[in-house]
This record gives sequence, C-alpha cells and structure tokens, in this order.
Amino acid sequence: MYFWYKLLTYLFYIFSPIYLISRKLRNKEHSTRYIEKLSKISAIREKGFLIWFHVASVGEAMSILPLIENLRTQEKVNKILITSITLSSGQILEKKYKNNKKIIHQFLPLDTPLFVEKFLNHWSPNLSIFVDSEIWPNLIFGIKKRNIPLLLVNGRITKKSFSRWNFLKKTSNKIFEKFDLCLAANMETENFLKILGAKNVKNHGNLKFTNLQNKLNNNLNENLINDINGRKIWCAASTHPTEEIVCAKTHQKLKKIYNNILTIIIPRHINRVNKIRNELSSLNLKIICYSDCNKIDHDTDVLLVDVYGENSKFFNISKNVFLGGSLVKHGGQNPIEPSRLGCKIFHGPNVDNFIEIYGYLKSLGISSQINSAEELNQSLVEEFKLEKFNNDQIVEKIENYGKNILNKVTEELKKYI
Repeated sequence: MYFWYKLLTYLFYIFSPIYLISRKLRNKEHSTRYIEKLSKISAIREKGFLIWFHVASVGEAMSILPLIENLRTQEKVNKILITSITLSSGQILEKKYKNNKKIIHQFLPLDTPLFVEKFLNHWSPNLSIFVDSEIWPNLIFGIKKRNIPLLLVNGRITKKSFSRWNFLKKTSNKIFEKFDLCLAANMETENFLKILGAKNVKNHGNLKFTNLQNKLNNNLNENLINDINGRKIWCAASTHPTEEIVCAKTHQKLKKIYNNILTIIIPRHINRVNKIRNELSSLNLKIICYSDCNKIDHDTDVLLVDVYGENSKFFNISKNVFLGGSLVKHGGQNPIEPSRLGCKIFHGPNVDNFIEIYGYLKSLGISSQINSAEELNQSLVEEFKLEKFNNDQIVEKIENYGKNILNKVTEELKKYI
C-alpha cells in the first residue's frame, strides 16, 4: 500500500503548485509563505543541535509551548524549528516567535518525496518530534533513512483513525515501528499504538494540561472589559454547525431571567462567521463581531469571535463554558484549556474523543452533560445563582497535574538531546 501512496505523491508533485495557488486564492494559504510547502526555504540552517517539532494546527501548537519553553533553555539546544500546516497556526507561531532568534516557524512541505528530501537536506534536524496525530509516511521514511531520532509526543489516535490504520495493518506496522518513542496522551491511544506496531510506547498524560497562562497576555482590552462590566456572561466555544442555534435559543431563554445576559460564541472555524451572524440575526438577536467590539453596547446579545488563538481571554471573563462538537456527531472538542482557567464546562453527549479527560474533570466536579437548549439554560441559571464562581483549589490541582506531565515529557526528550 505504501508503494501506491508514494507513487500517487510523485504524480501529485506536478500539480502541487496549482493546488496551493488555488488555496491561496481562497485565502486558505499564506499569501507569500505558501511556497514553503513546496520546500522553497529562505531561512538559513545554522550550525548546532536543531530540534524539529511538527504540529498540524492551533491546538497542537499551543499544547507544545510549555515544552518549547523548557527546551529552549537547554544549552545543548541551538535551534528549535516548528512546522505547521494551517494558516491560523502559522500566524500565531510567527507572531509569538518573530523576535526569538532561537525559534523559527516554517510551513511543512507537502508529503511528496522530492519536497521531503529537499526539506530534510536543508534542515537536517538532530531530533524530529511529531505532535498529536500527525503521520506523514514519506516524511517518516525520509527521517529514518537519515537515522534521525523520531518521536511522537502527546500522541492521540481516535477509534475512527485507528480503524483506518488497522485496516492497512502491514503498512501501519512499517510506519509506526519507525518511531523511536511514542508518548501517548491517553490509555486508549497507548493501546492503539501498540497494536499498530509502535515498539516503545509510554503514557505520561495529556500535554495540554500544561500551562503557560502566567507568561501570556490573557486579558481583553480595557475598553471592552468596561463595556461588558456587570453583565452576566457565558461562552460557547469550538462550536460546529447547528450548535450556534442551540446557543442562541439558550440566550433567548436566559434573557427572560437576566436582561443583561451576554453570550460569547467562538466557532471552531471562523470562516463560518458570516453565515453564523446571518443565522442568529434572523432570530432578532443583535450580533457584534469581536473585530468590531468597539461597537458593543448594552443591547448586544452575542459577541461573535472572529479571530483565532484568543479563547483563553474569553474563558477568563466567562466562567461557564459550553464546549462544542458535542451536540453533533463529531466526538467533542478538548476541554482542557477552559478547565485550567477554572471554568465550569457543559458538553453534549458526543465526547468520544475525550472520554478520559472528561472523566477526570467530572471527578473534580467541573464538567456536566447537557442534551438540549433547555438543559443548558437550566444549568446556566443554577450557576449564575452562585453569584461568585471560584474553583481556585481545582485549578491548582489541575496545574500541578499538568506540571507533573510536562516534567516527565521533558525528561523523556532530554534523553535524545
């Protein structure tokens, strides 16, 4: 099967510039840096020990920031290269590290043999680390051909992806056996990796429990805070189609009790913002986008967030969070970030991708399942009655749990430096 994959990627090489240009025209790629996906690299590979992290998107990028902070202080580490795929992750990483000479961001080249060879020849990493569920066969075989240590960190394989990999058992074994170390994010993934052929699998916990909040600016601008001060606020994060309507109906019910209610909606994909705004406006709700937050007033019903990477700012001011991807058949979204910030989390019944995490949060008493707008409304009313929501002890417990995971993962990586 790998033979056919490799052949198809060779053939795709011819069409790859057209493919990326068409994506650029649809604003799905960086206007100039998209050529990095064709292994057109302008950055210089300086001498010294280089660690290469690869992440897919924003969530994975944010999960490794504490790990990068730990490793960049190591004397033996001269450079840290971070590659990603999505435009949003590139924007966040580029902004964060633009003044850091030790850390550089690039977009990962397409997984064709020629691009992979050029990329690896240029960067020649001393240690390669894939994060979460990023598996690119040509890249993996190219790395091991050069005898570069290859690790999987915070590995996460869902039942759906496991079924696909297991269907191609021989190919899967050839791929997963190439990893020198796999650090699973949960017990389910640990078992799946062993079945798929990974030889050295450990489970220290989910790296997303680690935290950099004290080092990052998690505060909204002062003008916006003043505009919404005194209002009852709740947040719906990582929402998927149809879930925004549920949130809007919940808002309408809450407004009958609290006329100062403000609902913050953060869609999973911000390219849906205009569609969401039109849907909610048809319910006679006043919608203001975060990019126009200077227009917010006491009549605003919904603040619709149209930027990536600032969720924590909204979790800080709205301690009750509905987490999307859970009322639809998606498997849920990761609840760790709002839990670390002391939020009470509500979710639908479909959270198969995060069963262990939700089990842990439920044991702490900070997550609860709802099945409809009516149940979400009732739950929020009960929380608002508490007047002051304080989870300091639970936050400290989660923070210590995350620090322990970070320390163990860091020690594992140091063995390869």
